[in-house]
Amino acid sequence: MEERSFLPKHLSLAQKLQTIIVGRLMVVFLLLVSSWVWHSGQLRLSYENFPRDLFIVFVIAVGLTIVYFFLTRLSTNYAWQIRIQFLLDILLTTWLVWRTGDVTSPYITLYIVLISVASVFLSGRGTILVSVLCVALFSALSIATSFSLIESLGVLPDSSKIAQIVGFHSVAFLVVGLLSARLAGRYAQNEKLRETTKTLANLRVLHERIVESVRSGLITIDLEGTIYTFNKTAEEITGRNAGEMRGSSIFELLGDIRGQIAEAMESEEDSNFRHEIGFTTPDGFVVQLGYGISPLFSEDGEKTGLIVTFQDLTDIRSMEESVRRKDRLAAVGRVAAGLAHEIRNPLGAMRGAIQILESKTEKNSDQANLMDIILRESDRLNEIITNFLKYARPRIGNFAEVDVKEAITDTITLLRHSPDVKEDIELTAEMPKDNVLMNADVSQLKQIFWNLARNSMQALEGKGRFSIRLSQLNTNRIRIEFSDNGCGMPPEQVEQLFEPFSKSTTGGTGLGLSIVYQIVRDHNGTINITSKEYAGTKITIELPTDYVRAGGTDENRPVEAEDPDLVLKNYVTVNEEQNKISS
Repeated sequence: MEERSFLPKHLSLAQKLQTIIVGRLMVVFLLLVSSWVWHSGQLRLSYENFPRDLFIVFVIAVGLTIVYFFLTRLSTNYAWQIRIQFLLDILLTTWLVWRTGDVTSPYITLYIVLISVASVFLSGRGTILVSVLCVALFSALSIATSFSLIESLGVLPDSSKIAQIVGFHSVAFLVVGLLSARLAGRYAQNEKLRETTKTLANLRVLHERIVESVRSGLITIDLEGTIYTFNKTAEEITGRNAGEMRGSSIFELLGDIRGQIAEAMESEEDSNFRHEIGFTTPDGFVVQLGYGISPLFSEDGEKTGLIVTFQDLTDIRSMEESVRRKDRLAAVGRVAAGLAHEIRNPLGAMRGAIQILESKTEKNSDQANLMDIILRESDRLNEIITNFLKYARPRIGNFAEVDVKEAITDTITLLRHSPDVKEDIELTAEMPKDNVLMNADVSQLKQIFWNLARNSMQALEGKGRFSIRLSQLNTNRIRIEFSDNGCGMPPEQVEQLFEPFSKSTTGGTGLGLSIVYQIVRDHNGTINITSKEYAGTKITIELPTDYVRAGGTDENRPVEAEDPDLVLKNYVTVNEEQNKISS
């Protein structure tokens, strides 16, 4: 059986073996010098009092040291070399005891030293074996000298005295051996505990590093829903602090998901159930989370908790919606040219005809009023078609360096003189002192600001606050926030807000925000809406300052027939000419 050592783990067996070899030689040398001083009785040493027997032991120890070092080069079985060295040490100690008076030798104590040292380098069983060998050899030496089997070099006491000495030392050797073995066992337990603690610490660090490096939100909970682990990605997605979330309930974070947890717990297999929810961050933004729940098992196979992993699907859902919107836009673009021809041309002809008839009708008559209604409705229909064409085929912007601060100021100035702004409406603008420059189409930017501002005015219903806040996020990105405390919108309306012809709070066609969305996307920006019914709306737009639209020119795009207003004017002119010819 391989001997276990209880020296520090970082020491190799070869180093331990070298420690025994060098330590033995030093102990024998110190014992030689101290014995010489002892026998001389003074610091002045004499040759007559030199301990010759001990010197022989020292010479043998030097020779064995050379042999031991030589053996370490020949063999790597260091455990057996340690055992052989202890056996030779017992034999050498027995010889020294015999040469210095056998049962009356002052060096009998070396057996106890040898047993104690063995407990450090050998196991408990090996230590007891060393103590038994010491008892056996010392007893055999005492018996051999008592019965004159070998010559006694000391003064032999009577037989009863010899029995007392041998019995006392044998008991002492065995007791020391047992205590040393017990100490070796304690060393083994402490070493095992130390290694276990170190392993657990390493596993904990490894576990924490793995959990923190996972690029998904990861939460571990107990069966009651109490959170124990909350990794860094979970902090980034939810906007919550891990220190605050540990010890709190998962239901406070993700809502009532008891049904999903029960589904995971009732499963017989280690399955991962996927679900999706809308999550509101502390900043008020709603993100789409896809999460899965899996049970955690102990070594006995018992379910002790659950692990919840989740990802932010907002960008994915946004891209999916963008693809669907582009598909719809492509379909709309295919019919846009035909729509302009099939509707606007007859509309222009109808308007021209009504204008001619109106000129021949008495003012303030019922017929004149009806014709006036037809003209107004035709203008409204023309405006709808114009907005529709703008949405379906937005023109490529004339990108140039623009001062966003100036564009917002112009919008605020126009807004203050707009009939939509009542006396009880408070307008505020928060902007940096320095100019905020970006590469954009200034007319399209103003269209964004004007559409959003007019929507807020309509939502205020004549009373409330409206503010615009411009801030520079970093060297190449800006943020513009539009906020009001108006009537707000329900969640289902917010989800469809960028859809063409969606329900509009302003009473329009619902194309305004669709056009705003297209312009923001054309400028490689993002737009987010946070709204609560009866509590107001906040729209946040982020735009890059150095974006340059690549590819696409007016030559590569389908050309709109004419200017919308010009079409009607041309038809009016043509009809008037035809009327003159007919007259």
